[in-house]
Amino acid sequence: MVKAIQVGLGHWGFSWTKDVIPKVPSVHMVGYVDANPEAIARAQSELGIEEKRCFLSLEEAAKAIEADLAICTLRTEAHYPVVKRCLELGFNVLVEKPFASTIAQAKELVALAKANSRVLMVSQNYRFQPGPIAAAELIGAQKFGPVNLVSIDFRRHAPSQGYRYWDMPDPLLADMSIHHFDLMRMVLGDEPKRVSCRTWNPPASPFGHHPIGVATLEFEKGTIVSYRGSWMSSGPVTPWAGEWTMDCSEGEITWTSRDSFMGKNSPDRLFLRERDKEAEPFELQPVEFADRTGTLNAIAKVIETGSVPARFSSGEDNLHSLALVQATILSASRDGAWVDIAEVMDAA
Repeated sequence: MVKAIQVGLGHWGFSWTKDVIPKVPSVHMVGYVDANPEAIARAQSELGIEEKRCFLSLEEAAKAIEADLAICTLRTEAHYPVVKRCLELGFNVLVEKPFASTIAQAKELVALAKANSRVLMVSQNYRFQPGPIAAAELIGAQKFGPVNLVSIDFRRHAPSQGYRYWDMPDPLLADMSIHHFDLMRMVLGDEPKRVSCRTWNPPASPFGHHPIGVATLEFEKGTIVSYRGSWMSSGPVTPWAGEWTMDCSEGEITWTSRDSFMGKNSPDRLFLRERDKEAEPFELQPVEFADRTGTLNAIAKVIETGSVPARFSSGEDNLHSLALVQATILSASRDGAWVDIAEVMDAA
């Protein structure tokens, strides 16, 4: 059993407390931390958490209990200082994405985790789904040979779907596209080289910043990815992971993942189409611990065994996904000029 504390019991953190953590049997909760007494009170009253396990500060919790893991589920701007302190106190850390606000901060956290021999994992939960796992395995096995072009579409109409973060900077690229960017790296088994991106805010949009964007991403092995994302689309709604078309030299792989929202819960889908033939459905294997339970179970197993599995989203690995976000934002600020990933990584 991995003893854990949770830091952050707000809106999203409470979802972790209620819906995620109880589903991972290898994790034993010994403490809950939030500076807001109302958040603590809600967890106690609605979930029956004992008062003796609740703390108003991380320092207070660290003095009172022993734990192996800190599950950090706070607002983005609090990630860096809280994760840093958790690592300094000797905890392994699982943190929501993005795990830092800048590449410099992220590099510092990765170095600190290494120096303290601790595991730092970013909860890139989209990795723990049958669709992208199968796609990564098929691409890795060269099912249809090298990948020529990848096309990805993400479409949602935020105003009619309960979206609430209207003033968030870069609501598409930083909050949503990071999932898609991270999946690109995982599925292709490759790293991005450079990007070109344009973003905009349409008339009558309630967003304070740009909710629509298009990007072209060039990867090290030569694959080009065409990405189109929108929080203001009136078109057919896509699953959260988007709609993927992967054109290879001998055929095509199409897939979707995380098709759930407002009462809808459809399984992942993947189709194979050999060149000049009809597309056929591919049988996906179930994932025992999916989505956020997958990230929590994964870090628990690493702490227990010391063995790091394939596609583990460590802080060091996630630096490249964060850099991709920063590079697309930088390119958009330069009216779509190409930005090398190395520029973003080196600048830090």
